[in-house]
Amino acid sequence: MVYLNYFTFPNEDMEFDFFMKVKRTCYDSFYPFKVLSQHGLKRIDFEPVTILYGGNGSGKSTALNVIAEKIGVSRDSIYNKSNFFPDYVNMCDIYVETDIPKNSKIITSDDVFDYILNIRSINEGIDIKREKLFEEYLESKYSRFQMKSMADYEQLKKVNTARSKTQSKFVRNRLMDNFREYSNGESAFIYFTEKIDENGLYILDEPENSLSPKRQMELMNFIEDSARFLRCQFIISTHSPFILAMKGAKIYDLDENPVDVKRWTELENVRTYYDFFKMHEKEFK
Repeated sequence: MVYLNYFTFPNEDMEFDFFMKVKRTCYDSFYPFKVLSQHGLKRIDFEPVTILYGGNGSGKSTALNVIAEKIGVSRDSIYNKSNFFPDYVNMCDIYVETDIPKNSKIITSDDVFDYILNIRSINEGIDIKREKLFEEYLESKYSRFQMKSMADYEQLKKVNTARSKTQSKFVRNRLMDNFREYSNGESAFIYFTEKIDENGLYILDEPENSLSPKRQMELMNFIEDSARFLRCQFIISTHSPFILAMKGAKIYDLDENPVDVKRWTELENVRTYYDFFKMHEKEFK
């Protein structure tokens, strides 16, 4: 499914005209200006799965954030947004095949890490609360409490409950269960499968972070199936050879100037893996 058909970025001439109109000279950076134009990226024509590939500083994340801002998809984490970001976004143009679904979103590495840390934080809070309830149980069960007025009624109930139940049951009735904790890779994979729904446009910024090679292949299969069967469109930045190998993906190489469309086997990062394993081929026999 294709919701977003193509996206255009301002070229160097458009950026120069904008700079000429900026009267204040106190800025050290005009980000995101001069990032993508330096690589000759003027337009992206999208497929159901479109991948932006390139090294650090190539502008992959910048392009994704600009696209997400222009089409108005939801996001959770903050991102590098300068004073000139709205001006740059306004100079971009889009063509949509159909309306962008409301459940569309951009998912970044920060979102995944925050999800993992939130689970840990909640569980730590539950563990602390559990220890306090253990102490409360012992104090209530063995206290010499006597009710003197109605103001003591709640404490009386607590004492009677502690004396009629085991410590485990007393604590369990007052405390939610811990969230089940998985490894970082398992949690990251679960996060993607929970956030990606049918009929949506999803922008994924380096989703392979925290994922083992096996999990990366599982995510690749999940994205393939979602694009094929669930009417989803994906725009992805990645270094992962597993995700780059996705069937039918259109890959833009941002390391080239001007940016060029390539097969995954032509990419420098993939060739590096290939050469390494080829060099050690005998060790696998």
